[in-house]
Amino acid sequence: MRNLALLTDLYQLTMGQGYFNEGSHERLAVFDLFFRPNKLITYSVAAGAEQALEYLENLHFDEDDLAYLRSLGTFTEDFLKYLSTLRFTGEAFGVREGEIVFPYEPIFTVRAPLLQAQLVETALLTIINHQTLIATKAAKICDAAGGGVMEFGLRRAQGADAGIYGARAAIIGGCEGTSNVYAGKRFSVPVSGTMAHSWIMNFPTEEEAFRAYAKSFPDGCLLLVDTYDTLKSGVPNAVKIFRELRAGGFEPKGIRLDSGDFAYLSKKARKMLDDAGFPNAAICASGDLDEYSIRSLKEQGAKIDLWGVGTKLITSSDLPALGGVYKLAAVYENGVEIPKIKLSDNTEKITNPSLKEVYRIYDRKTDKALADYIVRAGEHVDEGKPLELFHPVETWKRMTVTDFRARKLCEKLMENGRRISPSPSLREIAAYRKRESARFWEEYKRQDVPHIYKVDLSPALFALKREMMETLGKGV
Repeated sequence: MRNLALLTDLYQLTMGQGYFNEGSHERLAVFDLFFRPNKLITYSVAAGAEQALEYLENLHFDEDDLAYLRSLGTFTEDFLKYLSTLRFTGEAFGVREGEIVFPYEPIFTVRAPLLQAQLVETALLTIINHQTLIATKAAKICDAAGGGVMEFGLRRAQGADAGIYGARAAIIGGCEGTSNVYAGKRFSVPVSGTMAHSWIMNFPTEEEAFRAYAKSFPDGCLLLVDTYDTLKSGVPNAVKIFRELRAGGFEPKGIRLDSGDFAYLSKKARKMLDDAGFPNAAICASGDLDEYSIRSLKEQGAKIDLWGVGTKLITSSDLPALGGVYKLAAVYENGVEIPKIKLSDNTEKITNPSLKEVYRIYDRKTDKALADYIVRAGEHVDEGKPLELFHPVETWKRMTVTDFRARKLCEKLMENGRRISPSPSLREIAAYRKRESARFWEEYKRQDVPHIYKVDLSPALFALKREMMETLGKGV
């Protein structure tokens, strides 16, 4: 992995110099990474922990890094000497990749010496924010399609890394493969792709272009039929070549539509293929698709089996940033936790203090998720007793659950700067997301006016937060 020590904002290093000067740089601190609610994202699919852990394990400053920092004229030599031997030595906690997560819940938590924990903020945010955003967008698209989605976004991604790790996140979110060959090799996932319009335009006729392609790839022949006229030439020429393939002992894979009225064209093309004796030939659509257009097409009865989704997935075009934040939750003095809180005139920006854990509460009868319950670290949820849940702001909204099971979401991922166990494969992560997503009622995941999932605080955490708000609000 590349050395990303300088993948940070300057103020992380200037604060580091300040902590070093004050002698507080080794003070143990806790930071939480989480996201706040907004109109477009009410839930997210956690992703990026694998790369975050790689970054932490590899954190170091080489001689070129130190020479550059020295050239800025901002840092002292004794601080640069300290950085020359710096490694991440702390702990990391987090939810599993593929976990369904909600606003204010810690996705990734760092407990480490203050300078280390502060320094890694920017890189952790850029890694986890990006992949979580794209995994979430992919999940919404795949839910709308009901399966058969391929990620086709590399050429429209905001840079190579966004294309590579966006493809990874898209697989976590439910895509079945990618057009990105580098990502296919890097993450051992299926790759897919056939031809562009330029292939067809390079032959005297569309029929000759199709025949040449079928000759090269008789086992996987999927033909792009909209270069000239989809229904008058594209599909008829595809049928002609499919008959030639069948005569040679091969079955065609299908056709691809890249433009036009997908609902109308797919229904007409489906009938033409069926009438010609090719009911199993798939119809693939690609071109500026997202969860909204896919849902609309399905409502119109479009006969589309496969979806190639690019720009609007890889850029999360309707919400280009997750908005995750990384906030101080506690420091330690002589081994004793001192909770920290950020206040704000905006209620949604007030943080939850202390080292925390998150429990997911499931109804035993349906195995569906009922609510998430944020507690102070060490609090236990007794499944044998009724549990009262209440809204942390609108406290009159209350619910008591009885026949439930509780699952702790966060795990320790790293200790003494090293991962505790190997990460699961990307396929395993994607399968986990699919299983856990099925444990949520569709009302929480629907695109239009989704039901808001309950994320509540334990009485102990709520009391601590309220006490700190009242004390600090008085200027103490």
